[in-house]
Amino acid sequence: MDGIGIDYPVFEKVQLGQARYGVGLMAGTSLDGIDAALVCIRGMGDSMEVETIATHHSAYTAEERFGLLRLIREGSLADLCAWDAYLGERFAQAAQELLAHAGNPPLELVGSHGQTVWHAPYATLFDQSAPNTIQIGQPDVIAARLGVPVIADFRTRDMAYGGQGAPLVPIVDWLLLRSATEHRVALNLGGMANITVLPAGGAPETMLAFDTGPANALIDLAVQRGTDGAQTYDPDGALAEAGAVHTPLLNWLMAHPYLQQPPPKSTGREVFGELLLNRIQAQFGALPLPDLVATLTEFTAASVADALQRFILPQYPIARVIVSGGGVHNRSLHGRLRERLPDIVFESSAEYGIDPDFKEAVAFAVLADRFVQGLPATYPNTTGVRQPTLAGKLALP
Repeated sequence: MDGIGIDYPVFEKVQLGQARYGVGLMAGTSLDGIDAALVCIRGMGDSMEVETIATHHSAYTAEERFGLLRLIREGSLADLCAWDAYLGERFAQAAQELLAHAGNPPLELVGSHGQTVWHAPYATLFDQSAPNTIQIGQPDVIAARLGVPVIADFRTRDMAYGGQGAPLVPIVDWLLLRSATEHRVALNLGGMANITVLPAGGAPETMLAFDTGPANALIDLAVQRGTDGAQTYDPDGALAEAGAVHTPLLNWLMAHPYLQQPPPKSTGREVFGELLLNRIQAQFGALPLPDLVATLTEFTAASVADALQRFILPQYPIARVIVSGGGVHNRSLHGRLRERLPDIVFESSAEYGIDPDFKEAVAFAVLADRFVQGLPATYPNTTGVRQPTLAGKLALP
């Protein structure tokens, strides 16, 4: 390893000065399945170049999605234990299917985010702060099936050093999307919405990143509940376009305490999930599904715009927002974002060679490579961590 990164014999074949293949695995808060990306990485440090070779999505079945929702809502420790091992197998299977599709190149490393089932950066116990987060999908199972080192559990070290454990992708946004002359924002519309501010010509320490609130999670839950599971999301935003925004509900949502909190901050389904949807339906009654979906879509657009206007635009005249995540396909959401931020150019990350559906999977391959190099992944202005911090733990085959 030439004195760089982690000195284990199993890493001898990872030639950091040469082109190397890695797989990134990601399952998000949308609970739609596992994204896998095979990348070729060249160079080291802040000069890394990343080429996406192949991608693959392994969708969760209806039973798996329902089971995960039940686990998050009311699962036992026995359930959590079984799901951890089960998803390890599912993640390994997704990687194997990706590699077979790509002709089984010489894989050297895997980065697995796992499936978040609980994210609690503000937890307390016995009147003491006890922040933690749980991502399942047992990395030792993945390493055993694939026969290569797996880097996983990317969030907990950051939390131990005072961070929120999220968001994790900003350093990859900086590596792949920064500009020497233009202030940019990378916007990911997954289950939650998160932004990375990339100041023109700035070093990683100048980034600012945080979750703005929900992106697709509430919309998807409303569609699933309103159609008795016949639909799991709002294709192209068609339901939202057919409905009318319920202004009292939108105003109530925009008063949510999370939106008022300054960054860095992070959130998840614990805040913007089933419990909130239950409160909405208890307080505002059975709104027509198109109206409910239109209002939740407007809430996503409004909360993203509010975060930019409140926390970012006074300091940085943002010229461009580069969008990724499943929400990139929601035309209604994009139209509403453009209406609220008419002076900003919105582009898909595809314009920069990054498949918007797989940017986070690509990111975890890159984060695994940074772990091997011994380079930090999180920074004070991205997660609130006290110092630039290495992210991940190693599972050996």
